Amino acid sequence: MDISAQAATAVDVPPAPDSIQWVRDPEALNHWLDRAPGKPLALDTEFERVSTFYPIPGLVQLGLDGEFCLVDPSVAEQSRRFREVLVDSDTPKLLYAMSEDLELFRQWLGLRPAGVIDLQIGAAMAGAGFSLGYARLVETLFGEVLDKSATRSDWLARPLSDAQQRYAIDDIRFLEPMHQWVSELLNARGLASALVEESARFANELAGQENPDNHYLRLRGGWTLSAQQQGVLKELVRWRELECQRLDRPRNRVMADALLIAIAENLPGSQKELSNIQGVPSGAVRRFGDTLIELVGRGSTADNSDLERIAPPLSREQQAFYKQLKRLFMKASQEADIPIELLAPRKRLEKVVQVPDLAQHEFFQGWRAQILAPVRADIEELLTS
Repeated sequence: MDISAQAATAVDVPPAPDSIQWVRDPEALNHWLDRAPGKPLALDTEFERVSTFYPIPGLVQLGLDGEFCLVDPSVAEQSRRFREVLVDSDTPKLLYAMSEDLELFRQWLGLRPAGVIDLQIGAAMAGAGFSLGYARLVETLFGEVLDKSATRSDWLARPLSDAQQRYAIDDIRFLEPMHQWVSELLNARGLASALVEESARFANELAGQENPDNHYLRLRGGWTLSAQQQGVLKELVRWRELECQRLDRPRNRVMADALLIAIAENLPGSQKELSNIQGVPSGAVRRFGDTLIELVGRGSTADNSDLERIAPPLSREQQAFYKQLKRLFMKASQEADIPIELLAPRKRLEKVVQVPDLAQHEFFQGWRAQILAPVRADIEELLTS
């Protein structure tokens, strides 16, 4: 779709405010949020995350019924209504590329926001393309070029510069009209509820990835390890996640993925054997050696017969099958003008190849069932042939 030909000229875009509104205390924020209960809330955050495991909140931006405000994190976290609105499924929260924002709310406030709507997903469903940048979509739809010079600035500093404040407001000023544009197109295509459904699915998937017991499955390089070795890797990765949380340090600052895989592969039984593994720093041996040896012993003696294994890359035969399967999904994708990356992400499609039982997958549920209906019989025939 040429979205420039469908620019949202009929959608009113609130002008940039003459002055920036700050909400300075929790009670004032409670009242601000109560002005239009149930209406969509435009939401964004700025944060810092350079040398820490947890993101450090720097700013909260809110838009409601055409008005915008900036809020310091210390004010937002003390606001009763802010917390209530975040988890209220009946109040839509409009975000763009929301994964990092949702992670911030889970780790900062201990909340899993409900009723979230990711307008980057919405833009893809509306035919604008997959993973389209916010500034580019704003320029295409509304003809305004955003100043992105403040993107990498220090959001923990106070006072924020005028450029930072203008940038922060622009990040939410277009979300309501963008939501209106997306909703009109999806309604016309018979996909009125698809964006809400897919946003909720995506948010739940993100939250599930935080389980330290399952994080080892993301270390794709460990697929060659035996069940015993992968059991050890699971123990090591779980330990690292908890250690990163305790120290508030990034994963690679504690121990890199490649080193955890090497330890699991070599199964060291002593600190000397641990030291002999190429790449393991002597400082890590001194600091974590006893713990790592204990984890290796625990993982290697556990019953790993039911352990979920790290998915291997597709074999040559499976790759050929994958290409056949993808062609069918691509046909549906092109007919519906929905990016294949959204309709059938590669990892999910690979799982179908590895486990060709549609009952174990979600492709024929919800909005995807509607899009894939024209090719469903062909997909089922391919999987059973």
